[in-house]
Amino acid sequence: MSEGSRPVVLETVAAVREAMASERASGRSIVYTPTMGALHAGHIAHVDRAAEIGDVRIVSIFVNPMQFGAGEDLDRYPRTLDDDLENLGARGVPYVFAPSVAEMYPTGPSQTVVSAGKIGTLYEGAARPGHFDGVLTVVAKLLNIVQPDVVTFGQKDAQQLFLVRRMITDLNLPVRVEVIPIVREDDGLALSSRNRFLDANQRRAARTLSIALEAAASAAERGLDAALAAAQGALMGEPLVDLDYFKIVDPATFLPVDDRHKGRATAIVAAKLGSTRLIDNEMIHLG
Repeated sequence: MSEGSRPVVLETVAAVREAMASERASGRSIVYTPTMGALHAGHIAHVDRAAEIGDVRIVSIFVNPMQFGAGEDLDRYPRTLDDDLENLGARGVPYVFAPSVAEMYPTGPSQTVVSAGKIGTLYEGAARPGHFDGVLTVVAKLLNIVQPDVVTFGQKDAQQLFLVRRMITDLNLPVRVEVIPIVREDDGLALSSRNRFLDANQRRAARTLSIALEAAASAAERGLDAALAAAQGALMGEPLVDLDYFKIVDPATFLPVDDRHKGRATAIVAAKLGSTRLIDNEMIHLG
């Protein structure tokens, strides 16, 4: 496919399976990027990396109702399919899977659900009960439909990444995960489709999340308490940030570390600015 032409839009499971079967029969490797649309430079980093590691790229655009709870922003979530197709076409992406809810869930919400287990009830899972069960269920369905060689997931959604990797391992799914680093604005704010909901003052205050992560990383050589105190100091100075949590977890278990932990750890943060919930994370090294 030449850059600048629109991707082929596949709207049914059968169409995706037929197209991918044809590509595999020709000996081409398939790299898949699942998204909910409203694409930004963070998503584009996925498709650019996919071009480097595989022969054929396919991107899905599907706002999955199973991962939204009551009162969450399902209806508010931005839907920009025409712009997304233009952006993907400009990067030479040949296929987009854009199913309807009825195509993905023809008999209503899935009665068979992948459980995220204990980790799925912590952090984002505590704030959004059932969220990760919905994520894992749709990811399992999408991987079964596309059957790629490689799937890309972003480091920005660190808990989701951990749970998806564990599901792939636990269920022996024949796909490799390619992790895409966080893409940030010039001032450090992690790119997110929800950033567009921030007003000017909230946008300025949102920078505090990455400042807190940087503070924790800088203090981490002095141990867990120093890292947490540094982050807390940064967050307390911004009244527009309604902090949900700031935790430091073991990347191998995603459980909070104690003060005996040394070496790699992941600092994770979530907060609301107005009605907009933002998350971020950074790898740190505890001394």
